[in-house]
Amino acid sequence: MKVINCTVESIEAQTSIVHKVVLTPEFPLEFKAGQYLQVVMGENDKRPFSIANAPSSSNKIELHIGADPANSYAFEVLAKCKEEGKLIVEAPLGNAYLRESSSPAIVVAGGTGYSYAKSIVIDCIENQPHRELTLYWGAKSLNDLYESSELEAMSITHPHFTFIPVVEHPNDDWTGHTGWVHKAVMKDIIDFSALQVYTAGRFEMSATIRDEFCANGLNKTELFGDAYAFI
Repeated sequence: MKVINCTVESIEAQTSIVHKVVLTPEFPLEFKAGQYLQVVMGENDKRPFSIANAPSSSNKIELHIGADPANSYAFEVLAKCKEEGKLIVEAPLGNAYLRESSSPAIVVAGGTGYSYAKSIVIDCIENQPHRELTLYWGAKSLNDLYESSELEAMSITHPHFTFIPVVEHPNDDWTGHTGWVHKAVMKDIIDFSALQVYTAGRFEMSATIRDEFCANGLNKTELFGDAYAFI
């Protein structure tokens, strides 16, 4: 882990709450897809965010910050980016990074847990292009799936990658998966024994995935997520 001074390159709203923040580190950051950093807000105040870009783009750091004013934890970080134009971060951190494997990979992301998933998806396509890879991304509404068009385009150009959006509260004309994202996965997959699973979202979701996927054959050693260091 290193302490890195970063300049805020850009801030772009993705939804009314989620912002994409691009940082330029003082030196290229070496990390593994799926790792995270901590924004240093104070000596005893360090706030974790997944690194959304792939390791191949080491001269930039992309963060997706869900900054609802009611969530001061993230809102204050976004405010610091806007007001000061710089951050100090500690990186890389985390052991839930993408492994090299011949097993099909399932990535399950809830909300801004997509930032973790994005790094894994891009890196897997770049470095394990023949590996079967499926991303399930769940959110409350279709508008909250703010990079769905890009992911759909990737699924066309990369035949081993499949993107499955899941909408909790769909419009009347929605024909895709609905409800909770982990339940959508279980509708499609009965036996998890040959799979490797990566997950990011609320701790409750991660706990349920561990319980229900493992009950259907998933080996716990093939399940990865930062939440499992705490639950």
